[in-house]
Amino acid sequence: MKVTNFKSFLSQIYLILVPILTVIFGLTTGYISYKVYLPIWLTNIFFMTLAIRTITATTLKINDREKKRLISCAIFFIIPTMLTSMFFGLGAPPYESPKSWVNSITEQRIRYYFLLIAGLFISFGFTILRQKLKKTGDDFFSSIGDAAIRIAIPIFLVNMTFWGFYLTRLYQSMVAGNMDKIPEWVIPLRTQFYYINIIVCGLIYLGSAAFIMALRRTALFSKLSCNVFLVIISLFFILDVLPPSLPDPFATLNFIVSIPAVPFYFPYFIGIKLLRRATI
Repeated sequence: MKVTNFKSFLSQIYLILVPILTVIFGLTTGYISYKVYLPIWLTNIFFMTLAIRTITATTLKINDREKKRLISCAIFFIIPTMLTSMFFGLGAPPYESPKSWVNSITEQRIRYYFLLIAGLFISFGFTILRQKLKKTGDDFFSSIGDAAIRIAIPIFLVNMTFWGFYLTRLYQSMVAGNMDKIPEWVIPLRTQFYYINIIVCGLIYLGSAAFIMALRRTALFSKLSCNVFLVIISLFFILDVLPPSLPDPFATLNFIVSIPAVPFYFPYFIGIKLLRRATI
């Protein structure tokens, strides 16, 4: 039993470290050859899957429908980060260089395909969680959280199609026409979608916070862990809505918390807690 608990503890630590290391390496190393990041990413997927299996092994053997539903919800929350952990090797999208964008067009498309899939999984996960919370005794905070996510995800999908498909097609046309300078009319359009992204991230942060309140109210999570979640989410929300014109470190922090994959880390950590809750 002690060995099993130790393996489960190590598995949770590994899952917790994945998004943290993804952000650190993504911001510090920049683009890495696919010959390097693909094997690392596939290895990470293997270990994440193994970690989930290790944590839930005992629960999956028993016939407890509610606990298995918690595990299903957790997996929906974890899959997006499992996919976007590849981004550690992609670096930031080369928005200011159409040529660089086109030269890495496959990777840019994969980036936004993964983000589109991630948005769908997050939406499904919150839908499952809301049903669970409604049965457990909360319909107020989970309804608010569900409304915020329902507003955010469709806008998020449109936002990702702009960056991943419209902008890609535009840059292809520019490179084909030997245009080195980005047309002036593109700048306001990109600015508009930048602020759309800010709104989406803010809604996901608010929705996540509302679900945390529901989890605290139903005692599925402890008050201490919920309070920690709420403090961190509130900080991220404030940094997200700050004007990007502020000096550093606020400008850099604003950039980090508004990266499309970052708001999904809170559902991801909720998912890890749900895995643990399912084993109790």
